Amino acid sequence: MANFTSRVDNSESSRNGDYLPSRWEAQSDAVNMIFSAKTQSNPESSVGLMSMGGKGPEMLVTLTTDFGKVLDGMHRTKIRGNAHLATGLQIAALALKHRQNNSQKQRIIVFTCSGIHEEEKELVKLAKKLKKVNISVDLVAFGDLDPDNTKKLEAFNQAVNSGEGSHLEVIPPGPSLLSDHLLSSPILGGDGSAARGAEDGIGGGGESGAGAFEFGVDPSTDPELALALRMSMEEEKARQDKEAKAKAVAEKAQPLGNIPEEADPLLDKNGEASGSGGGAPPDEKKDKEDDADKMDTA
Repeated sequence: MANFTSRVDNSESSRNGDYLPSRWEAQSDAVNMIFSAKTQSNPESSVGLMSMGGKGPEMLVTLTTDFGKVLDGMHRTKIRGNAHLATGLQIAALALKHRQNNSQKQRIIVFTCSGIHEEEKELVKLAKKLKKVNISVDLVAFGDLDPDNTKKLEAFNQAVNSGEGSHLEVIPPGPSLLSDHLLSSPILGGDGSAARGAEDGIGGGGESGAGAFEFGVDPSTDPELALALRMSMEEEKARQDKEAKAKAVAEKAQPLGNIPEEADPLLDKNGEASGSGGGAPPDEKKDKEDDADKMDTA
């Protein structure tokens, strides 16, 4: 079990639409997915949420197991200003320091999609401090992936990495959702075996490593997380099936439309059934009239 603090990048760069459906909405989906996976794998795990855009970082939700609070925090977040990476990491570390259970592991998950204004030396110094207090940091880099940003993040990751495992995921734009990439990453797998190698054709024909396991997670090393991810997938499948059935029922219940009337009416002008034997044929009526005339003559 562990305490997690997710830091989202709500700077102006998050408005960009190069990630589906946008950088900000992609982060929101990923945060929701991470919260569900972590809390389902261990109900005692708690997650906090903070933003790092605007005038300065803001703690949106303290450590909680209430998913509704996390959703509300994301809903209240406004896109504005520039991101403050170093300051946000320091505040997140303070939030983890005040956790209720000191035996729980500490981890910060950072989403960054904008330029990094801090110097590399400053970030490396901060990374060493976090490593000293046993805080792992997972970095999810997307959006502005220029070489300078990537170099700073790589230096930070090398300095903060310890036995607990800190990871750096660099995700370029593409048709896949950000949450789909994270689902098969070491950030959720926890064993350091990224499914990225399998996607790139690395790792013994694609059958070894995380790519050989469903969701990129080895059930033998983390059975609780594997079960939680499977449950999430089954719940989503059940929801889609329910929507499909409801749509099919609605289509069957639609009116048949105007049905054209038959060419021959059911009743004639005398109120008798048309085409039936109820009315005498015209020839028979004429014969009866002729017989009546003959009788009068006689």
